[in-house]
Amino acid sequence: MILRFLPTLCRAVTAGALGLAMASCSSTNPPGSGGQIVKVKYYHLLSNETVITGVDPPITFERQYHLHGAISNKERRARDGHYYVVMWKATDRSQPVKVRMEYRQQNTGMAIKIQEKEVTKVNRDNNTRFEVNGEEYVAGGAVTSWRATLVRGKETIAEAKSYLWD
Repeated sequence: MILRFLPTLCRAVTAGALGLAMASCSSTNPPGSGGQIVKVKYYHLLSNETVITGVDPPITFERQYHLHGAISNKERRARDGHYYVVMWKATDRSQPVKVRMEYRQQNTGMAIKIQEKEVTKVNRDNNTRFEVNGEEYVAGGAVTSWRATLVRGKETIAEAKSYLWD
C-alpha cells in the first residue's frame, strides 16, 4: 500500500527541494526597487606568481592589463591586490547614483573599509571599478569579504555581497 504512494511522495519532496533551491538563488533586490547589480567581476593580482605560457589568451590578458606600464619590480608589486568591477543597472537614470564597496581585509579583522564613487551620468548598463592595492593591500592583506550597494539619496536600491559577508 505504501509503495503505491512512494512515487507521489518523491515528486512532492523533489518539488519542495527545487522550490527552496530556487528561492535561495534569488536576487536580494525586491521587484521595483529601482536598480539591479547584475554581476561583480573580481580579479586578484599577484605579480610574483609564475605565468604559465600557452594558456588560453583571455586568462593571461587580465594580468597583462593590470600590469601594463609597470616597469620595475617595485611598480609591479604596487599593483598587487584585488580589482572589482560592479556591473549594474538603474531604472531611473535621471538622478545620480552612489556605488559603494565595503570590504574586510585579512589583517584588519572585522573592521569595514569603504570606497564610494558617485555616478552622475547613469547609462542603461554601468560599470564601476574599485581597487584594493598598493599600501592598503600590503598593510591590510587580502580582501576576505565584500558588499557592493547602489545608493540613491539615503535609499539602498540594490545590493550584492560575497558569501562570507554576513
